[in-house]
Amino acid sequence: MGAGAHAVDVASAIDRLCHRYPAGLVDAVTALEPGRRISAVKNVTVDEEYFPGHFPGVPLMPGVLMIESLAQAATVLLLHDGEQVRNARTVLRRVSGTKFRRQVTPGDQVALDVEVVRRRGAVVRLSAIASVAGQVVTEARLHMAVLDGAAIVHPSAIIHPGAVIGAGTVVGPNVTIGPKVRIGRHNQVGASCVIDGATTIGDGNTLYSFGSFGQAPQDLKYKGEDTRLVIGHGNVFREFVTIHRGTVTGRTQTTIGDRNYVMAYAHVAHDCLVGHDTILSHGTTLGGHVDVDDFATLGGYAGVHQFCRVGKYAFIGGFSACTKDVLPYSKTVGNRAMIYGLNAIGLVRRGFSTDTVRKLKSAYRYLLVSKLNTTRALERIEQDAAIDCPEVRYLVQFIRAAKRGVVLKRATRRTGESSSDD
Repeated sequence: MGAGAHAVDVASAIDRLCHRYPAGLVDAVTALEPGRRISAVKNVTVDEEYFPGHFPGVPLMPGVLMIESLAQAATVLLLHDGEQVRNARTVLRRVSGTKFRRQVTPGDQVALDVEVVRRRGAVVRLSAIASVAGQVVTEARLHMAVLDGAAIVHPSAIIHPGAVIGAGTVVGPNVTIGPKVRIGRHNQVGASCVIDGATTIGDGNTLYSFGSFGQAPQDLKYKGEDTRLVIGHGNVFREFVTIHRGTVTGRTQTTIGDRNYVMAYAHVAHDCLVGHDTILSHGTTLGGHVDVDDFATLGGYAGVHQFCRVGKYAFIGGFSACTKDVLPYSKTVGNRAMIYGLNAIGLVRRGFSTDTVRKLKSAYRYLLVSKLNTTRALERIEQDAAIDCPEVRYLVQFIRAAKRGVVLKRATRRTGESSSDD
């Protein structure tokens, strides 16, 4: 898909052409297919600084500057991805097959069309044609080298000396990078990102502002063990994305593949395995140990329960809650909250006494198992002196104070389907 002129930072791109002519000779980009072809224009005006000497009384644009304008357009093509300029430089190594077919004079608008013909390592051969009003004025083959630049780190960024940052990577303001972080080439790390732990990031990723990568997992069993986060190539992580490293009780590693698009506020928990070319929409949450296979799409605020799997090409609708495996190729939608009884194990872990848990279980039986409606169930709970305690009284008060109702729809034991006692 082409990129319009408004999307291309021409000046920043051509500034990376080594030994370039002091002035920019590309005024606008009309079409850009990054890495493939570009169409641009140069408006030739009478006040160009080279006209007085070339030639007095007969102003002509020098042929060498026609080649320079094509080289500048080629630099935009090779270094601009449609959104930003790659941190590298270009060198014009050789020009071959040059033909000058007519003169260019003040008032002409020169159309510059450059297309990649072949790549061999760092050297790219390009076909370049300049035309005026549809007539070719100059054509040539350009041989250009693309040289990776060193990483660019904003002065306010805090980078541990032990961290490794690859060539061409740009690190924005107020970024914090820890000692065990390894970042590949040509990544963009946005302002105020935090990258910590044993985190490895491949090439060509874009990390937008305020992301958090490789921090300790949100697992109460985690005690600071040496675990990892590994991210592949070509991924996009939008603002406020959080991805945690693994745990020793899981895979010891959280893994993100290639070319995934992870939108704002999404969260990938510890020990997850995300494949390639997936889309995680705004606010998507993956619990621990979740597998998401290639080309899956998760809608906004979808949640996947820990240890679940999402198959290839699966689509999960927005706000869906997945507590079982999602079949490949399927459409899965829905978020109907159901109650499964008392969280007895969680209460015990929190230090509740056995007697208190027993009384709460009895209260839940009135609410969920009996055939009483909610009003009658609350009355029976209050009348049963055997289960009276502060926790049960709080439960009753909470239900009575509800303005929008409470979840009392429960799942049947055998099928998991809902039934209502309302």
